Amino acid sequence: MFYNIIGDNMIIYLDLVFIINFILDFSLLLTVNVALKRFSKIRYLLLSSLFGSITLLSLFIKINSLSLIFLKFMSALLMCLIAYGYKNIKYTCYNLLYFYMTSIILGGFLYFLRIEFSYTDTKYFYYEGLNLNYLFLIFLVPLILYLYLRSIKALKEIHNYYYRISITINNVTFNLNAFLDTGNKLKDPITNKPIILINKKLLKGKINIRSPMYIPYHTINNHALLECLKPEKILINNQELKNYLIGLSNNSFKLNGIECLLNYQILEDIHD
Repeated sequence: MFYNIIGDNMIIYLDLVFIINFILDFSLLLTVNVALKRFSKIRYLLLSSLFGSITLLSLFIKINSLSLIFLKFMSALLMCLIAYGYKNIKYTCYNLLYFYMTSIILGGFLYFLRIEFSYTDTKYFYYEGLNLNYLFLIFLVPLILYLYLRSIKALKEIHNYYYRISITINNVTFNLNAFLDTGNKLKDPITNKPIILINKKLLKGKINIRSPMYIPYHTINNHALLECLKPEKILINNQELKNYLIGLSNNSFKLNGIECLLNYQILEDIHD
């Protein structure tokens, strides 16, 4: 049986609002649980979602905006405490932050789709005609949150390959944004020294290239010589790399903001 409140040409189905909000809250909590690897049990997520749905009743209480904001914040905080427990302030704040971020992303997507397709109603208020919130809930919400999780995972993986590197050549130090290129396995065939690639334009007007070495390398289409320098010092993650050569590339790297391509060998050296 549906319980409803009838206003000015408006019907609010309270039980439907409760059920949909419960499902949305559970989806958000589950997303945060997976994203942050909290490994919280499902029953705690369900209990937290139930608490969040009950707090919806506050929307029908006449209180000022400031009190309502505070009430919503406290509700979200208690939901995170119920779902993930308390370990320390940082842990709790991180859970709360991700919960809000995920809520904003999901709400933003649904709002965009509503504007794009010009749906008549904004939430769960029924006029004449078909309401499409069910389709959002069944298809779009899990899809949006799944894609969000995938993007977080991809960003984390890519982030692990970004480094800040300091290279000193001819007493001039270059601080560069570097990317660990797993395909860069260039080595000097004689000394077996790995080669780090940087854009040659970065050195122009800053140092004089004297007595460079030319290392043969092979590509799919041709064979060529790579102009290389012996650096005086290389620092990455506060670790000094030794026995590396700097290869000068005439081409700009396609990654945005990247000035240096690290050799795959660095993975072993910086984790020893």
